[in-house]
Amino acid sequence: MRAILATILVAASIGTAGAQSLPGGFVYLRDIDPTIIQDIRYATANNFVGQPLAGYQAGECVVKREVGLRLKKIQSELAKQKLSLKMFDCYRPKRAVADMVRWSRNGKETPAERRYNPALRKVDLFRLGYIATYSGHSTGSALDLTLVDLTANNSAKFDPASAYADCTAPVEKRAPEGSIDMGTGYDCSDVKANTRSALITPEQRKWRATLVAAMRKQGFVNYFKEWWHFSLPGAGGEAYDFPILPRRP
Repeated sequence: MRAILATILVAASIGTAGAQSLPGGFVYLRDIDPTIIQDIRYATANNFVGQPLAGYQAGECVVKREVGLRLKKIQSELAKQKLSLKMFDCYRPKRAVADMVRWSRNGKETPAERRYNPALRKVDLFRLGYIATYSGHSTGSALDLTLVDLTANNSAKFDPASAYADCTAPVEKRAPEGSIDMGTGYDCSDVKANTRSALITPEQRKWRATLVAAMRKQGFVNYFKEWWHFSLPGAGGEAYDFPILPRRP
């Protein structure tokens, strides 16, 4: 009996040691709702900086548990319309925000970078409110996301060798994102990305309104300059800097 009990205790100890732990009430969204599509862009080179950001060691959406549970409810409602949420960014380590700050001040303006801010200099992005030295993402209260039509062909993939048009161009000319056309690409620093922009089509405006309404129903508030950015009032608090590590099954 003692040998059996010892074996059980050792197994339990190994299981506990192998469990993924996150601070501050954070969880992996995949553990709350695995049906929500994820395309965590700052874990890749497919973003406005052109390389993975510090702290993104895995392309996983990490959120506060309350945020994840509300996203699950939104996803459940969208599924009735054959739609899905698609996460571009969730929790963002403070070191990744520092990466953005360094990028904005490096004095370079490459063609690939200009795709994301075609009408602006990147040194102006802070002044205009597109980038901040402090991000709600680091508190777990902010999200970047869009909608996917599950009945559409979403198979087009980003090709780093392609010379895509800028983020304000028609959807067939800009970099593919496998999601509904919202009038601009993700992370587009341009007035056309303002949620209520008059520079987009009625169809694009309808989809933005659909996203805002679905999120608002669960208490999320949209940032008016970015149709993809939402936050949950009261869910924030301390800004964290722990890295995003691969999720353990």
